[in-house]
Amino acid sequence: MAEYDDETLRMAAIAAVLSLLSQQGDDPGQIARKPGLAWSQDHRRMNMGHSSLMQKRASRSPWK
Repeated sequence: MAEYDDETLRMAAIAAVLSLLSQQGDDPGQIARKPGLAWSQDHRRMNMGHSSLMQKRASRSPWK
């Protein structure tokens, strides 16, 4: 059997972990960066003093 150095084994282990994470779908580390449900976005906007999400979306409508 061939002998491998530590760096090669480390790179193989990192590649295996990244491959497993990408197969599982969403990266758990990125969940907090997503905006969430419309209800959550609306309440966050209202608490910060901004207009509601419905008003924001309607203001960008090309049908005015």
